[in-house]
Amino acid sequence: MIISTLCYVEKDDAFLMLHRTKKKNDVNHNKWIGVGGKLEKGESPEECLLREVREETGLSLTAFRYRGLLSFIYEDREPEYIFTYTADGYEGSLTDCNEGDLRWVRKSDIPGLELWEGDRYMLDLLLKDEGGCFSLKFCYDRDDRLVSALSLLPSLKKLK
Repeated sequence: MIISTLCYVEKDDAFLMLHRTKKKNDVNHNKWIGVGGKLEKGESPEECLLREVREETGLSLTAFRYRGLLSFIYEDREPEYIFTYTADGYEGSLTDCNEGDLRWVRKSDIPGLELWEGDRYMLDLLLKDEGGCFSLKFCYDRDDRLVSALSLLPSLKKLK
């Protein structure tokens, strides 16, 4: 089981997105995602969030909000549970990322990016910004195709 964090930093109606292009054998290769990573031993999700955002972007978060839990279930890999955040306060300036290219992407342009299919559901919730927390479960097959998507809060609802 993998436990990680994911953050979408906000500025001027845009999210900071990472286009994953630089790592070899990257399951996220060529996808656009937020920033974040795996929890290290002894870390809370918030400590991981702050560390990962700083390592990948050079930014130190000063204001962030927990948005929900993503459960990724794979046919042939370990499941991954992702604590998801948005942040609208930070200090510092962007640095290069060794995992890909960081870009401020206008929120209206995000649906046109190459994204994981499950991320489209989650990003739709973030973009609507209706408040509250979500819990989403995405099941993928061996070819990384989304087989099912469920919204688990406030009530069980099949998305796909």
